[in-house]
Amino acid sequence: MLVVMRCGATDRQIQGVVQAITELGCEARQLHSAQGTTVNVVGNDERIDSARLASLDGVQDIIHLSQPYQQASRDWHPVDTVITLPNGLKIGSDAIAIAAGPCSVEGEQQILEVAHAVQEAGATLLRGGAFKPRTSPHSFQGLGARALEYLARAGEATGLAVVTEAVDPETVDAVAEHSDIVQIGARNMQNFSLLKRIGRIKNPVLLKRGIAATITELLSSAEYILMEGNANVILCERGIRSFDPGTRNLLDLSAIPRIQQASHLPVMVDPSHGTGIRDLVTPMALAAIAAGVDGVMVEVHPDPDEALSDGVQSLYPEQFAEMVRRAQQVASAVGRRIASPAPAKLGS
Repeated sequence: MLVVMRCGATDRQIQGVVQAITELGCEARQLHSAQGTTVNVVGNDERIDSARLASLDGVQDIIHLSQPYQQASRDWHPVDTVITLPNGLKIGSDAIAIAAGPCSVEGEQQILEVAHAVQEAGATLLRGGAFKPRTSPHSFQGLGARALEYLARAGEATGLAVVTEAVDPETVDAVAEHSDIVQIGARNMQNFSLLKRIGRIKNPVLLKRGIAATITELLSSAEYILMEGNANVILCERGIRSFDPGTRNLLDLSAIPRIQQASHLPVMVDPSHGTGIRDLVTPMALAAIAAGVDGVMVEVHPDPDEALSDGVQSLYPEQFAEMVRRAQQVASAVGRRIASPAPAKLGS
């Protein structure tokens, strides 16, 4: 339930609503925007008589929410969320962010080489896995803490913001210390203890859609993070499981406008995992931009044939450069632009 205050409602009137909600056994959370103040009723609001709240001074309207998420809802937060990173990149603005890098960090020289290549081509975010949850226990599981250090150095050398995955509550602090965005992978989208732990850090969070998750389930998972106090959540469509074996996953581009209609949170797309086929990554990235996405995340490797994971869907650096060039054209055609990369540091 949302309690919409009248424009110009006084602090005393707002606090009166907050007190009434608290006395009825629920939690009240305020949202202040240019349009005014909204008070979100958190908890079992079925026990609350909405007529009682509607009669309080300063109340304009009561909105009953049918969806199982509230803070992720556009009804609760009508203005788009824009997330600003330390390197100045704004995700959710008119500028589309491009994240690129290898599936797994395989060594310091490798991630430095990729970071410089993608930064020069136009990336603003460096992606790379330090901890790799794999389907087979015999597959490469990542370099762990060493990879976090390599990523941080590569980001520092190039000016790129760093995004990497935390796979359990125990790795959250280390990942947060060495990265700008903490990723929650598809397998962990409904790992609720991890989501709650992630909600208590300050870093923005990239939440990937699970392989069989609905949009409502994705937004409900985001709600876990938001309710813990972290308002900087980015949602990521990365493909869902399909009956068709022609691609690794089915990239659901309709999820972009569907999420944007339902939520204020920015949306990214991962066409590398969404297709699993190198030749399909660029077309799907361009289609995502045309559909209104806020960012694109792709895998890039200097020698995909030798990659320790996901080489078949990784772009060569020159392919990535061509993708960015074409992305600029598509973005311009739909009234957007590709975010400019931060300059690399001298001597790096």
